Amino acid sequence: MPAADLIIFGGGIAGLWTLSEATRRGYRCLLLEAFELGSGQTIASQGIIHGGLKYTLQGMMTGSARGIREMPLIWRKSLTGEQTPDLSQTEVRSPHCYLWRTESLSSRLGMFGAKMGLRVAPRSLTADETPSVLAGCPGSIGVMEEQVISPFSLISNLAQTHADQIFKYDPAQLTFQTDTHGNITAIQLQTTEGDPLTINPRSVLLTAGSGNESLRTQARPDAVSQTAPFMQRRPLHMVLVRGKLPPFNGHCVDGAKTRVTITSDTDSQGRTVWQLGGQIAEQGVGQSRQELVAHAARELKAVMPGINVAGLEWTSYQVDRAEGATKSGLRPETPQLVVEGNLITAWPTKLALAPQLAEDVFDCLKKQGISPASGENSDLTALQKLARPTVALPPWETASEWLTLEENDARNTAA
Repeated sequence: MPAADLIIFGGGIAGLWTLSEATRRGYRCLLLEAFELGSGQTIASQGIIHGGLKYTLQGMMTGSARGIREMPLIWRKSLTGEQTPDLSQTEVRSPHCYLWRTESLSSRLGMFGAKMGLRVAPRSLTADETPSVLAGCPGSIGVMEEQVISPFSLISNLAQTHADQIFKYDPAQLTFQTDTHGNITAIQLQTTEGDPLTINPRSVLLTAGSGNESLRTQARPDAVSQTAPFMQRRPLHMVLVRGKLPPFNGHCVDGAKTRVTITSDTDSQGRTVWQLGGQIAEQGVGQSRQELVAHAARELKAVMPGINVAGLEWTSYQVDRAEGATKSGLRPETPQLVVEGNLITAWPTKLALAPQLAEDVFDCLKKQGISPASGENSDLTALQKLARPTVALPPWETASEWLTLEENDARNTAA
């Protein structure tokens, strides 16, 4: 019967980074994904390796900024292949993000506050260095050495590296067995041939984003009756724009907020696609697609006076940011872990914090007395009868209802 020191549920960046590090340290580790690798939060993310900028806009060093400011260096070394996980095959969309502001006084204070205590601080650009798309923007233009990666390429890179340890499962055929203390002693799956397969884990890690809730319900039904909040969701309604656009990645700062965050990529037809996040995505949660697109177009023209939006096509997609629950309901400042016996449920909070989440998991394993390479080698031949997950496509490859602004306005009028 196959056995593992650690079984990970969820093939997003948190699960895959932890799988890579656990393997390097000698743990017998497997990852199980119910759908597609990266589906949900990871593939929908903008791919920015944040260094704390957006958390210092109020002019002070916050807990979030302290927790994330070391991440860019860790990622940079992995992306150049200097350390594991080796992400040298991951596409880096841009080595930096631009930073500019609106005209308001509070925005100027925010730009000043962004320079506090960061490992990666803004640098002002000369007129010759300023991208043409930011022509006409007020004040100085800065650049932050925050790398922007392709989430699709990232997941593909990690999945290829650990292909022999990643499997797909059917949630309807998943069963957990526990002992009298509630510890998980066995996990039963179904092979592609329809036969049951049982794996004995020493520890189980849930990194399935919003899927953590249902998995925990299956693994520990006794815990569901607890009244304390377990997980929270903060929704986003992101905007996509494609057409004759330049590659661009950056933040427009308005006071203590990022008014809009733009990242770009190229779709399968060779078109440039921009993802619009920040306040646009947060405020758009209560808006229809047509309303949000109209608002996003106005915002884009307001923060980029020189941009030409004629002929561009627009759409949107929605995604929930699943996190460990906080008393305030606000975003956690660090990765969140809930430990119940040998079950660890985890959320990284931000893509950039995946390395820290992995370290926190290994601290938990140490406390559980689970050391690398514990026990004898296990025969994993039976696992080859499980299905293999594919990598989720980027949101612009699956999005529908692409409209020009004129078509969008007509729909708004008709509604």
